[in-house]
Amino acid sequence: MARESEKLQLAGNKFKPLRLSKLRIRPPLSGRKKKIPGGTLEAHANGFRYSTTTPDERVDVLFANIKHAFFQPAEKEMITLLHFHLHNHIMVGTKKTKDVQFYVEVMDAVQSLGGGKRSSAYDPDEIDEEERERDRKNKINMDFNHFANRVNDMWQLPQFASLDLEFDQPLRELGFHGVPHKTSVFIIPTSSCLVELIEYPFLVVSLSEIEIVNLERVGFGQKNFDMAIIFKDFKKDVLRVDSVPTSSLEGIKEWLDTTDIKYYESKLNLNWRQILKTITDDPQSFIDDGGWEFLNLDGSDSESGGSEESDKGYEPSDVEVESESEDDASESESLVESEDEEEEDSEQQSEEEKGKTWDELERDATNADREHGHESDSEEERKRRKMKAFGKSRSGTSGGGGSSSMKNMPPLKRSKHR
Repeated sequence: MARESEKLQLAGNKFKPLRLSKLRIRPPLSGRKKKIPGGTLEAHANGFRYSTTTPDERVDVLFANIKHAFFQPAEKEMITLLHFHLHNHIMVGTKKTKDVQFYVEVMDAVQSLGGGKRSSAYDPDEIDEEERERDRKNKINMDFNHFANRVNDMWQLPQFASLDLEFDQPLRELGFHGVPHKTSVFIIPTSSCLVELIEYPFLVVSLSEIEIVNLERVGFGQKNFDMAIIFKDFKKDVLRVDSVPTSSLEGIKEWLDTTDIKYYESKLNLNWRQILKTITDDPQSFIDDGGWEFLNLDGSDSESGGSEESDKGYEPSDVEVESESEDDASESESLVESEDEEEEDSEQQSEEEKGKTWDELERDATNADREHGHESDSEEERKRRKMKAFGKSRSGTSGGGGSSSMKNMPPLKRSKHR
């Protein structure tokens, strides 16, 4: 993690800094209009520097302060981006943030939304214009991919081994729509996170920090359900992703199984602030009463990732959740927010087996990596490979699949696991 006193070390005469040009930044550096010329992102000895033609407009991002790094090519979006989720806040313009993003628009917003004039599907001029747009998008994606791969190579150097950094890439095949803030967005898992990097505010959730997931309002006839993500740190607010289409339910449960995240299902929305307060007030009673298994009483049996043994070793934080005054009004406050009972859950339909099993996919990935000298990979690294194999197996089966324009793009290199 970056120390407060650490400063960016500029590349000397030994090597030329890696560079991407004409990038915009979010949050913006100033309140000026968006259509200003972009800045340049350079990879130096121990971090990145973004600068514009204005001398005092620059942002430094130290490698040691990066918690997660993402490269997301434009497929069904208007932008290609590099995104950094940080350990500690930095100032970008006048905003204090833990998320900083550098991006390029691959096409004009009006054209991408169908506002352009379309006289005929066979108009030669329009066909040429579409071809130019495709070429521009592919070139931008390739430039970003090349930059990310070269930085990944840099991060393999011994001095960065303790940081364990690499550019992660969202697995569109596993994506689903939901409302984590105020509007519906397309949320995508990566090998280590759950992210939404297009709409602001951004969403970056580390999978390793999740305690359990509760799928709520799951029942017969429901068009959507809600997803409550409970963190290992009970001081953090529960993250709610509302209005997820029911058509995404089975895919999300498969993804949770693959990442070994334990999940439950309930017919109602639960009052998680009160639940966490009850747990932190008396952690021993929570453990003695079976931990999270009380959630099985209000839902269908879920074949959730991880075994029951995972609850036995559970040690909750002994720090109380910071709750609002109304939470202390009554110790007998209901743990259920909704009063409307749903009909009994419909019988879960058994999924047809398609292609190889997860064990076969994981074994293939393990064998492939062993050939390249990864025998000593950690359990977390094996989980990441299993996750990617799962994403590949679902390619083409989800509505969030990528476009064919990316097929010829070389994959991101993975840093050799230390």
